[in-house]
Amino acid sequence: MQDEVNEKTVSLCVNGGKISARILKAAMLKALAKMEQEKRNGKQKQAEKKAIQKSQEGGAVCHGKQSMEKLMKQGCQLSNIEVTNGNIKSFEKCARKYSIDFSLKKDMSISPPRYYVFFKAKDVDVMTAAFKEYTGKSLAKSKKPSIRKKLEQAKERTSKHRELEKTKQKERGPEH
Repeated sequence: MQDEVNEKTVSLCVNGGKISARILKAAMLKALAKMEQEKRNGKQKQAEKKAIQKSQEGGAVCHGKQSMEKLMKQGCQLSNIEVTNGNIKSFEKCARKYSIDFSLKKDMSISPPRYYVFFKAKDVDVMTAAFKEYTGKSLAKSKKPSIRKKLEQAKERTSKHRELEKTKQKERGPEH
């Protein structure tokens, strides 16, 4: 309780030759009026900030993957790209890297489901760059041989090498 009282101190500085009770009262009234005005201004600023945040909740605050509703509330024209690959997570990483606002929709009417990526039309250039990086990564992954295949090839090589060593040792054995 005493800490709260100590925190609420006010300093008032008055310049004058003789300070009477009337002058001190007038200075205190002016200080209180100014404090009340600042308090009102602070409340107005907080109310304005809340109003701005509520108006932005519909779209501008959200970035990255979001629902179609939020994307449409941003008031921009939308474009889309069709993606047939089910590996969307790697695309999401590229989109986050380029800070693209997008929405994914799955089309179940086709037997292998297709994915549509909707994004803002103003982000077309950024989207193409992100999509090129995504396709480049996926092509690089498909070109790399799997680790299991590499292991099988290494096993085959070692088994062939062992057979060659055994035949060499057998040939040397009877000569001695």
